Amino acid sequence: MPKVSSVTVPYASYLRVYEPLAAFPEPERSHWERYAQRRERPSYQDELRRSLADLLPTPPVPVPVHESDDAFVIEADGVVCVCPWRTRLRGWQALDELPGRLPTPVLDAVLPPVVRRQSAADYERWLARNPDARPWIRTSTWQIPLNWFVLVSDEEREYDKGAEDRDDGEAPVLRYRTPMVQARRRVARGLRTLRDTMDEGPLIDGLVDVGRWLEEFHPRSFVELDYGGLVHALSAEDLDGDHSAADVAEGIAALRRGDGDGAEAAYVRLTERWRAVRDRQFAN
Repeated sequence: MPKVSSVTVPYASYLRVYEPLAAFPEPERSHWERYAQRRERPSYQDELRRSLADLLPTPPVPVPVHESDDAFVIEADGVVCVCPWRTRLRGWQALDELPGRLPTPVLDAVLPPVVRRQSAADYERWLARNPDARPWIRTSTWQIPLNWFVLVSDEEREYDKGAEDRDDGEAPVLRYRTPMVQARRRVARGLRTLRDTMDEGPLIDGLVDVGRWLEEFHPRSFVELDYGGLVHALSAEDLDGDHSAADVAEGIAALRRGDGDGAEAAYVRLTERWRAVRDRQFAN
């Protein structure tokens, strides 16, 4: 499949759920079965390039007119699992979040109010017909929410340094992949500890939200945390030394045993690491 552009698009990370083919009703199951047999499939960079290209026309197209029929595919434990892109649904959801992330003048310049209102009306009508719709992919720009790391273990960390010359397209890959049952168990265990030792706040609220989302999927699914384009915002040394899942697990374990100093040390390591990444968003 030809790419929209050869430009590498940063800087987003992803939390994905891959469901077994058996989780999908017909005729969608047959579509994904045929799709999984393709030798060439587009990447997350292709999806981002397409989305950016849609913003260039006048007026811009903030959400695709038609839903994507692409997906990410893995084979785990001998079972083919797919993670549908659902680009249109995710575009609508991202559009809802934009007002809280961009100053109004900037937002109006990129996406005029009339375009946003029309997209919101389209989403409302679509959602009335599809009340149970949910995305298989969550996206975060310029960071990875700390609650995502609760779902995975350092032993599941996969780091491929890629080629030294990143211009050849072989960028580093840093990700974690875990069975759904493990992810749900870690969420439940983490929530118990956090609620026993902390006041309600963004960390607990975020973990509750992720846990509810995971309950929507087949129990034999797999969960993947992918650094995605954030690998381009981190040096090779930083990527090699990044064990954020281990830091989160250490912090929660310290809270469980009443070790406040240990929990604080783990939290400081995490916040300093990710603050350095977020600050690059505003670098000239």
